[in-house]
Parts: sequence; structure tokens; C-alpha cells
Amino acid sequence: MIKINPLNECVELQEPRRIMKYVLVWCSYGSVSIVVDENEFEIKANEVITITSGQIHYFKKIKDPAGFILEFTYDFFCKNDNDIELIFHNGLFCHFDENEIITFDNIEMVQKELEQIKTELNKKPYQYLISIHSRIELILVEINRSKIKLGNDIWKPDALFLKFLELVRANFQYNYQLSYFANVLGTTEAKLNDHSKLHTGKTAQNVIYGLIVSEAKRLLTYQNLSIKEVSHQLGFNDPFYFSNFFKKHTSQSPKSYKTKLVL
Repeated sequence: MIKINPLNECVELQEPRRIMKYVLVWCSYGSVSIVVDENEFEIKANEVITITSGQIHYFKKIKDPAGFILEFTYDFFCKNDNDIELIFHNGLFCHFDENEIITFDNIEMVQKELEQIKTELNKKPYQYLISIHSRIELILVEINRSKIKLGNDIWKPDALFLKFLELVRANFQYNYQLSYFANVLGTTEAKLNDHSKLHTGKTAQNVIYGLIVSEAKRLLTYQNLSIKEVSHQLGFNDPFYFSNFFKKHTSQSPKSYKTKLVL
């Protein structure tokens, strides 16, 4: 549900890992080179990076770092639509492989709140989970403020669109049609299309395709699976059809993509 560890003690990140939690990596001293999906970032003192649930990540280089890695699940944090919108406000935990490094202004506040979260988890005082939820809120607000000071445009996503993204991510193996997601969310395909075009400039179906392609790349890159096994995990009954789908959206076959990774 929620976990926090000192940055220099996270031995599990020495190898690629994937968890269904949102991950916040905060560096207060030294530096860390971290790979997230296909991209590499160097986090230095007073910087943070957010990693979306399901993204593969690992440390590549570590230079005497201090800081924290905070992990929490969607179900723990997102109690209502306001929480859902906050967690994705300004692309904080973006589903579209757009991770970025953010420099904090209010360093002392962030360090204090992360240390207090660690204390709350260790001691588990009365209503400690409520306290931790509030402290995560404060940290996310501070990240947003830091991004705005850097000149970023304010982007406030709609909770319905974010629920749609989460639902797609949780059901890759079934390869559901757009109508299924609309029914589960109690809305219409037209409304999902309107929200998708507003937030991404793409139709809802093309958003689904983009998420599937990102997931396919993760499976091809980090898991020792055959193309047939990858296609099965993504709900494709025919590996040939999956290969054509992947090539259509990436301009290369799954086999070519995997071969380039080895070279």
C-alpha cells in the first residue's frame, strides 16, 4: 500500500523492477542515474522524479546519494476525484512516458514531510494513514508549485479521463474495446473521445493503442518473453496480428525492436 526507504538503501533498484505503485524518488545529496522505461535521467541534490505505476525502472549509477524513495498505490491515495486529479496534475505521474526531473524550491519542507512519513510508518500512531495521505498531498502540491515557477503551463486533467487510463492499464491482457471501458465508467464512447482529444489531441481508441505499445515495449525490453508470449499478455490471439499492430505504430517489427536492444 505504502512504503518509504532511504535512497541509498534501495538495493532492489539495482535490477530492473516493475511495481503497481506510484514512485517518487527524492535526492537531497549526491546523485543517482535512473532508467525509466527507455529513458535515462540523472537526479541531483534537491531534485525529484515521479514514476507512474507499471513503469519499469532501475538505478544505473549511484554517487553517494541521500534522500528517499516513496511508493504508494492508487487505491491508497485516490479516495475521491480531487485526489485522482492531484496525482496527475501537471503530468506528475504521467501515463505517456513523459517523466521529468523537477527541482524543488522548498527543500526543507519536502525533507521534513518525507522524514515524518517514515516515522509515521515505523511507529503507526493513531490515524497514521490519514496523516501520511495528507503529507503526500503537501509534497505533490509543492512539486506542482515548483513546476509552475519553472514556467510550465498549468494542466489539470479530468478525473474521468484518468480513471479511463487506469482501467486500460489494468486490463491489457483482455484487449477490451472502447465500449467496455465506457460501460464500466458509466459514460459514453463519445464522452471518452471528447476527453481524450482535449487532453492528448487523440481519439480514445488511439490513446488505448498508445498505452498498449508502451506496454509492449516494456515486455520486449525487460522480460525474457517470446513475441508470442508478449502478444498473449496483451490480449492478441494471433502473434502475426500483434506484429503488424506493433509495426504500424512504431515503424518496426517486434523482432527488430528486440534485436536493436541487444546490440
